[in-house]
Amino acid sequence: MVSPPKIRWLETLLVALLLAVAGYAAFFLAPTERTMGAIQRIFYFHVPSAWTGFVAFFIVFVANIAYLLQRKPKWDWLAVSSAEVGLAFTTVVLVTGPIWAKPVWGVWWTWDARLTSTFVLWLLYVAYLLLRNLMVDPERRATISAVFGIFAFLDVPIVYMSIRWWRTQHPQPVIAGGEGSGLDAAMWRVFLVCLVALLGLMILLIRSRLDLEKLRYEVGELSYEIENRAAEVRVRGRGGAGR
Repeated sequence: MVSPPKIRWLETLLVALLLAVAGYAAFFLAPTERTMGAIQRIFYFHVPSAWTGFVAFFIVFVANIAYLLQRKPKWDWLAVSSAEVGLAFTTVVLVTGPIWAKPVWGVWWTWDARLTSTFVLWLLYVAYLLLRNLMVDPERRATISAVFGIFAFLDVPIVYMSIRWWRTQHPQPVIAGGEGSGLDAAMWRVFLVCLVALLGLMILLIRSRLDLEKLRYEVGELSYEIENRAAEVRVRGRGGAGR
C-alpha cells in the first residue's frame, strides 16, 4: 500500500525558528565589516550554503558507495534526494556570490579557480540528475548514477582547496581556524548560528525528499504489478477465446 509522505510539523517549526534567528543575527547582531560594509552580511548565508552543499554531496558520495556494495534501493533514494538538496544550496552560492562580488570586485563574475570549480560542481550534479532521467530500468539507473555520483564528488575537495592551491580573485579563508582566524568573535558566533540553521534545513529537505522517493518507488512497484496482472488477464482471455 502506498503511504503518504510524513509531515514533520515540529521539525519544520524548529528549522523555521532557527532560520529566523539566523536572519536576525546576520542583519542586526553581527557587526558591520569595516572594508565592505553592509554587503558583507551576505557572507552569513553564502559560506554556510556552500558548506551545507558540501555536506549534502558527501551524503550522496557515501550513499552511492553503499548502493554499489549492497544494491539496496534505499541508498539510491538517499543519493538522489541529497543530490537535489545539495544542488539547491550550490545554486544559492552561485546566486549570492555575484551579488556580493559586484560592489566589492566591480564585476559580477570572474573565471578564477574557486568560481569556476564551483560552477563545474553545479554542472556535474545537474548532469547527475539528468542522467537518471535518461534511464528507465531502476537497477541500471541506480548503478550508473552511483558511479557518476562518486566521480562528481571529486570536485568538492577541489572547490574547497582551490583558494589554497591557486592564486584567485576569491579571498583567502578566514574561518578555517575558527575564532581568532580572521573573524571577529561576534561574527564567528553569528556564522555558526547560520550554519546550524542551514544544516537543519538541509536535513529537513533531505528527509522530506526521501519520503517522496520512497513513495515514487512504491507507485512504480504497484504500476509494474498492475501491468503484469493485466498482461496475465489478456493471455488468459486469448486462451479462453481459442478453445
